[in-house]
Amino acid sequence: MNTALVKPIFDIKFHIVVEITVKQMMQIEENGHQMGFFRKLMMENAGAATARYIIERYSDLTSKKIIVFAGLGNNGGDAFVVARHLAGFGFQPTVILLGHPDKIKTEEARSNWKILEKMNSVNLVLASDTDGLDYAIDAEMIVDGILGTGILGNIREPYSSAIDLINKSHAFKLAVDVPSGLDPDTGIVNDKCVKADITITFHKMKIGMPKGKDMCGKIVVEKIGIPPEAEIGVL
Repeated sequence: MNTALVKPIFDIKFHIVVEITVKQMMQIEENGHQMGFFRKLMMENAGAATARYIIERYSDLTSKKIIVFAGLGNNGGDAFVVARHLAGFGFQPTVILLGHPDKIKTEEARSNWKILEKMNSVNLVLASDTDGLDYAIDAEMIVDGILGTGILGNIREPYSSAIDLINKSHAFKLAVDVPSGLDPDTGIVNDKCVKADITITFHKMKIGMPKGKDMCGKIVVEKIGIPPEAEIGVL
């Protein structure tokens, strides 16, 4: 693990830490969506909060090689937003999409990918198989937006090789929401997992993350604008 870039911060931005399950988080998101705080706004705020964390603490990386690994789900969508905001502040991110753009699963993630396709300030690499992954070998920072909470069973390619490469890299590693491969409800790694230096998770701590602290690294909880009323009947 690369600890050179870790700076003293509070692990959790709350006086009282409330841990929730993935199912509870999904229901809270659904309640917020039904209130009019749409999932696209949640994705925007999650990606912006992650980028802001990087921008405020690691401004010396503006001219360095930053690789953003993105899967085809909403964790990848969060990562697309991260890359866009980093580019807006003068960073030079490369997004490695682990699959074909036509396979991106949600409208929110697809719309954010389409924005990146129009941006010359973000380098896009498609890795529908293991080709293209080596681009990340000499990165100074890697952002993990591969799986998030969407881990089920063994990890397939090219996700599996991407996780192996990330863990071999000497780069500073930041996981978006949950390190890819970690079960956020139990903290258990069933196959393999990104070993992060810092994990930025959203709204509330996922219940298994403290048990998986060796994979999460320092855990930071960021609010993303979900109304507290969305928690009624859930917590």
